[in-house]
Amino acid sequence: MKKFLALLLLAFAVVCSAQDNIKPEFQAFAGALVKLKKMEQGFHKFMLKVDAAPWAFQATGEVAAPAGDADVLINALFDGELYAVLAYVPNVAQGSDGKEYNVGLFDIMLYYEDEPTKIRNLKFKLLPPANDEWAQGIFKDAQESGSLLGQIWKGKYDRDIVKASANPIDKAQLKRMQNAQKPAEEFVEKKTGSAEKSSSKDRRSRMVSNDDDEKPVKKKKKKKKISSADDDDDDDDSGLSEKEKRRKKMLRR
Repeated sequence: MKKFLALLLLAFAVVCSAQDNIKPEFQAFAGALVKLKKMEQGFHKFMLKVDAAPWAFQATGEVAAPAGDADVLINALFDGELYAVLAYVPNVAQGSDGKEYNVGLFDIMLYYEDEPTKIRNLKFKLLPPANDEWAQGIFKDAQESGSLLGQIWKGKYDRDIVKASANPIDKAQLKRMQNAQKPAEEFVEKKTGSAEKSSSKDRRSRMVSNDDDEKPVKKKKKKKKISSADDDDDDDDSGLSEKEKRRKKMLRR
């Protein structure tokens, strides 16, 4: 019994220590970025996908319909009464595009009228360009660390959650974030296009050059043939048909 109590106290100490050392951060997203399906057996399937630095993830799960009403959350999307709050450990990984991404995701909550809903079967997936082996390692560690924090949506972190929800990322802001990544991509495309255009121009120049080189030769051959036909009546008639050859012989007689 004493050993059991000692182990229990040790486990409790480990959990308390982890809670003190792990300080989660929160990011809110407007409900307009959340996709909801029709209610089935009291739950809506939902998806939140964000693909602009410093975010590259997809979250899916099921959210309970308040009081079992199939229309409440659907209407809340249009009324701006529904939003998502992401909980993450502040640890970043560099994506293949050279930018830094927050990949320490471990929990998410949908809020309806500023109150947390009930969520089940939550799953996260890291998206390119921030889903390499290193990023996946950080993500796995964050999942394990976050599980030690217990219930984070009521109580200890309310102040941080409210602060995050006051400035959610909406569609317009997400579009600006995505557009901020385009100049480098457009530069690469433009550079590639210019190279192809230049290559095509070089090919056309070579073709024109080759045509110019051939034209004088053709003219000389043509003149030589005409001159030979006019000045030499005893030509071997190699270019005439058999009928024309016989006619020519008859005319000579």
